[in-house]
Amino acid sequence: MNKVPNNLKYSKSHEWVRQDEDVLTVGITDHAQCMLGDLVYVELPEPESNLENGQECAVVESVKAAADVYSPVAGEVVEINESVLENPQLINEDPYGKGWLFRIRPFESEQKQLLNADQYTKQVASEAH
Repeated sequence: MNKVPNNLKYSKSHEWVRQDEDVLTVGITDHAQCMLGDLVYVELPEPESNLENGQECAVVESVKAAADVYSPVAGEVVEINESVLENPQLINEDPYGKGWLFRIRPFESEQKQLLNADQYTKQVASEAH
């Protein structure tokens, strides 16, 4: 089973979210990067752009597939991870650390739509069957 850290929240579309004071750091889960395989290209949202909850905002491409990344919350993009633009493999190597994608300042403090680690693990297991 892929790693699902307990200290993060998750979206049903396989993004993870970590709260860092008033900003949320967003990336794709270990499960998502495993399904895609070796990543070769990443497209990220523009800094200072406003995103809707569930809006397509980034793309990750591997040798076998491309996948859209969706914003897990509505908010303003405050930073992007320039390192993954230059080295998409960081997402494969460290999806919950150096492989983060962007940081967003949410418009609302409550993120009810996000799943905890147990809920996300159950969702992934149900998708496998």
